[in-house]
Amino acid sequence: MFDLANTKIGILGLGYVGLPLAVEFGKKTPTIGLDINSHRISELNNGKDSTLEVSKAELQQATHLQYTSDLNDLTACNIFIITVPTPIDEFKRPDLSPLINASRAVAQVIKHNDIVIYESTVYPGATEEVCVPIIEKESGLTFNKDFFAGYSPERINPGDKEHRVTTILKVTSGSTPEVAEFVNALYASIITAGTHKASSIRVAEAAKVIENTQRDVNIALINELSLIFNKLNIDTLEVLEAAGTKWNFLPFRPGLVGGHCIGVDPYYLTHKAQEIGYQPEIILAGRRINDSMGSHIVNRVVKTMTQRQIHVVGSNVLVMGLTFKENCPDLRNTRVIDIINELSDYNANIDVYDPWANSEEAQREYAITPISELKHKHYDAIILAVNHQEFCDMGAAGIRKLGKPEVVLFDVKGMLPLEAVDGRL
Repeated sequence: MFDLANTKIGILGLGYVGLPLAVEFGKKTPTIGLDINSHRISELNNGKDSTLEVSKAELQQATHLQYTSDLNDLTACNIFIITVPTPIDEFKRPDLSPLINASRAVAQVIKHNDIVIYESTVYPGATEEVCVPIIEKESGLTFNKDFFAGYSPERINPGDKEHRVTTILKVTSGSTPEVAEFVNALYASIITAGTHKASSIRVAEAAKVIENTQRDVNIALINELSLIFNKLNIDTLEVLEAAGTKWNFLPFRPGLVGGHCIGVDPYYLTHKAQEIGYQPEIILAGRRINDSMGSHIVNRVVKTMTQRQIHVVGSNVLVMGLTFKENCPDLRNTRVIDIINELSDYNANIDVYDPWANSEEAQREYAITPISELKHKHYDAIILAVNHQEFCDMGAAGIRKLGKPEVVLFDVKGMLPLEAVDGRL
């Protein structure tokens, strides 16, 4: 019933996850990439990817790939892969609206014996409890009789040029044994690193959501150690370097925890846990610690400024970096915004500089307009929030030239030597 040779793939969502996947499938298989953002479609048709995940040469290699913002163009597809975002709302609850809207869209074009595969991060059960019923209701088709489902969680790491979609082992699953075999074979056709077929969709969903939950909890531990060591006047990175000489010590570092995965996914798991009557302890404690780091950083900067008799109110502060990680334009859920908001409460004059960030997106998402040129001998405090390569190349001396003679330099990422900064996590 399922035949790889006659597969035509429709991918809904052409962001950091969907586009690399569409390009790889589009090298071998008829593929149509759909995105509701017409500007995104226009730039891709012109051979440009503003996320910088796929090069112009790679786009050109996908000779079987077409781009569209018209859902009707997917009517001939028999495999639908959904790669839309799964964010949280202002109350830190899962926001499934992009996933629900994508499911409704698929319901309009899905046919007998078609398969819909979800890649978006969700809590265990979401695919079959939330998404599939929408398709059933709005298409009039019956699940596992007329159409089928799969789940294969994305593992994209934005800005990482070593771990790409084809070189990361892929977890796959399907709603029936036969579908699971087909979904696994479909991904195996492009994933050189291999695949792991999970026993069920729920197992695959759970595997994805705990990947980033585990990392979040580990970073929270290191962040809490950083809070303790600061009160003991011990440098955290020196402690971690010493402890790291043991073969099984995990190399986590303190810092801000943002982005589309680590700072979001744990809330999907805790939401489901609370829904079934279990109150998670460690996961939510880790989230509280990680979400408090922006405030902690500003408190330390302000304390150092006060000790040096630098007036915080009316001071000039430079925040270097706005994206959620280094060498990447991704602004989603960046926790640098916590630093900026906390500083605003002190009525400081804040400049934000980030050569990777899109100014229009920063204004739209955070009401921030990054400066385009750095000012020299202007700042009372400089917070190095993201270790972009451009900042590494400047070095401590180059960064200090931006400040006044008594400038306070705080290094969030531990990029600079201890003796070159006035504070670091």
